[in-house]
Amino acid sequence: MPQQEKPSTKLEPQTVMPPRNLGDLLQRIAQVAAERDRVYFSTIMEALGTRAFGPVVLLIGVILVSPLSGIPGLPTTMALGLLLVSLQLVVGRDSFWLPRWLMNRYVPAAKLQKALRWLERPARFVDWWLRPRFCILASDGGAVGIAAVCILLALVMPVLELVPFSTTAVGVAVAAFGLALVALDGLFVVMGVSYLLIVATLAMTGFAAG
Repeated sequence: MPQQEKPSTKLEPQTVMPPRNLGDLLQRIAQVAAERDRVYFSTIMEALGTRAFGPVVLLIGVILVSPLSGIPGLPTTMALGLLLVSLQLVVGRDSFWLPRWLMNRYVPAAKLQKALRWLERPARFVDWWLRPRFCILASDGGAVGIAAVCILLALVMPVLELVPFSTTAVGVAVAAFGLALVALDGLFVVMGVSYLLIVATLAMTGFAAG
């Protein structure tokens, strides 16, 4: 029988390696979800070994892309988490801090497992393309640039939540940036920025036409 867990409000020093790709991240989350009725954000991060920024950005992007983005209030919660993490990356912190209320946020394990199954096939496709390249775009100054873009995305997401699942569009870019940081794959930075430009252009065109 799944155990009823109390949330952890403190991030312990990283003792496991962070995920190497999307499939690795999903597998670790699935192992946690199989043992509980509800899965806290703090528990997921402990399973990922996340004191680095890349896995957290990737985790937030995956949540936004998945069917979990339809849970009321969750996209805004993820937006605030993304804002806090990105701000800390911009100012040059070596590790991140998140508030207790965010660490205590949880998702029912059944919904999380369903979302993970939905993501399995896309994860295999993405990981086939993922590899270190154009690393300068995803490290040092490039990583700061990614964080700056994520700050802007985090600020618009609470407004987008008024339209169900619209935050999924933003989540695609956030996930791409998270993958770039995790694997030092600058191509995913280019893809994420290009995707945002296309979405913004289509949105402005539709607004002008309306």
